[in-house]
Amino acid sequence: MYDIIGDVHGHAEALEALLLKLGYRERNGAWRHPERTAIFVGDLIDRGPHQVETVRLARAMVEAGTARITLGNHEYNALLWATPDPERPGEFMRRHNDTHRRQHRVFLEAVGEGSHLHRECLRFFESIPLWLDLPDLKVVHACWHPQMQERLQPHLKGAALPRERLAELARKGTDTEEALEVILKGVEEKLPHPISFLDKDGHERREVRLRWWLEPGTTFRAAALIDEAMREHLPAAPVPGAGLLGDSADAPRFFGHYWMKGEPILMGPRAACVDWSIAAGGVLAAYRFDGEDRLSVDKFVVAA
Repeated sequence: MYDIIGDVHGHAEALEALLLKLGYRERNGAWRHPERTAIFVGDLIDRGPHQVETVRLARAMVEAGTARITLGNHEYNALLWATPDPERPGEFMRRHNDTHRRQHRVFLEAVGEGSHLHRECLRFFESIPLWLDLPDLKVVHACWHPQMQERLQPHLKGAALPRERLAELARKGTDTEEALEVILKGVEEKLPHPISFLDKDGHERREVRLRWWLEPGTTFRAAALIDEAMREHLPAAPVPGAGLLGDSADAPRFFGHYWMKGEPILMGPRAACVDWSIAAGGVLAAYRFDGEDRLSVDKFVVAA
């Protein structure tokens, strides 16, 4: 069956240790398991010390058929960084400002911005599907959102973003850009005025990212993905609208992205986050999926 692997963020040594623990071995240029297939949830790049090695390892597995992958927001941002903006000559779809360059610096320095290696990585990223809808499970980087997937589907090449239309689809303010933001970064909801908080980078936020897998009617205080020290400042009022999707999917859903802390736990009986913050002192985690309808916490495997 499948081993769903969390955000690697350039930590190739931890990835190799995890693959070994899962029973994969390197053979004929790719890590392989005699009976199982790995699935990466995206965010292979940025932050960690082994950017190129991580991409090469994952790409070799995907091309050998021993792994599958979904696009992460960091790969998406890498594509936008390198895509000229046709409406702003000399600019790019992801602005080359100090904040964005700092976020992307480790990868750019590792590959050499504009180099042949950089272009090769981008070609791999543009081939990656936004989600995997498999018979027994569903995998996406941040949010499994059928409405947003339906909005994007007519524009995709398979389930991947066509590079030639990336500037059009990612244009801020469009319906497709909103859908990409939700699928790759998660659901956000405006906080009741005048409530705000500071994010991990010190920026004031008046919107909060949500645990979208919770049931509709859950309060802001319970549903917010926020530092625990700030939680008590949020209102105990139900989240309005359709920001919470509940557990109505017809198969278990796996995702990464959310920088969970501590020992891996389930998000629900049929929802599992596999991002346990290897890039922030946590662990690289995988869930060993064997077709079960209800997930079990003892199926997590971790490597520091």
